[in-house]
Amino acid sequence: MSEHWQDQPEGGNRFWVNVLITVALRLGRGFMLLCLYPITLYYLMRRRVERRASRDYLTRVFGRPATLGEAFKHLHCFAVTMLDRIYLLAHGERDYDIEVSGLDDLEHHVAQGRGVLLVGSHQGSFEVLRALAARCPHVPLRVLLDKQKTPSITDLLEALAPEVGEAVIDVSQGGAAITLAVAEACRTGGMVALLADRGRAHETLRRVDFLGEPAPFPVGPWLLASTLQVPVMLCFGLYRGGRRYALRFEPFMDRVDIPREARPQALDDILHRYAQRLEHYAKLDPYNWFNFYDFWQQDIAQPRAVSDTHTMREA
Repeated sequence: MSEHWQDQPEGGNRFWVNVLITVALRLGRGFMLLCLYPITLYYLMRRRVERRASRDYLTRVFGRPATLGEAFKHLHCFAVTMLDRIYLLAHGERDYDIEVSGLDDLEHHVAQGRGVLLVGSHQGSFEVLRALAARCPHVPLRVLLDKQKTPSITDLLEALAPEVGEAVIDVSQGGAAITLAVAEACRTGGMVALLADRGRAHETLRRVDFLGEPAPFPVGPWLLASTLQVPVMLCFGLYRGGRRYALRFEPFMDRVDIPREARPQALDDILHRYAQRLEHYAKLDPYNWFNFYDFWQQDIAQPRAVSDTHTMREA
């Protein structure tokens, strides 16, 4: 049986993460980039699950068997974005070139005063959303994150920027508390960012086509959006090499309506549209996809929580 992604061990303990952050801030990005090559090689050789998942995903994207070298490049790209997370939290975007597109659409929705849901995925760096602080300083941004998954990394990185940590809504605290926190942020005209491509344990999932095979996606983010009735925009912070990132905002839905009598079909349509955009960016920047587990079988630990769209339609 495959391991659920939440059961994968955290990549490092508190002591070593603290050492990494201290060294990174004192010796600089150039030195740390050199260190990432042997670190990436170590993980490539020692972490079989991540290595296999990388090659499987890249094989789907490239339409041919992915090489070990391509898996190394994939893991290295992830390592660079994690390193940059330290500097983005500590210093903001001052040392980075962040190209932003779709900001006019975002400002249009913000101006309505209803709040905005920013829905992303584990592609690129979610941390580049910090660029919004400089461009929309009058609009508060809160972020949904699972602090229990990587407590050591989360606690120490948030220590670099306490204001960022205070803006986090911990998804491990339960559904009602999350809904209330997000609703309050939207009520005051703020933005709330979340990732919608991974299903947590015991969360309801539905399958839609993604890179040639049905994959399970969580329905929770979309049910939340339906409850709030606020505009939804997609957001992607893609790593482009060097110190360059591209932050993309795309209008998705002015409001999410999921009628009770047609819930399966409505969810299928929304998830299909979302999966299409993920596939677009996966093909555009293949090495920015950071789901290092069998994404297409992430529901293996919770089979009863999954609905196959084809089965539902036939029923």
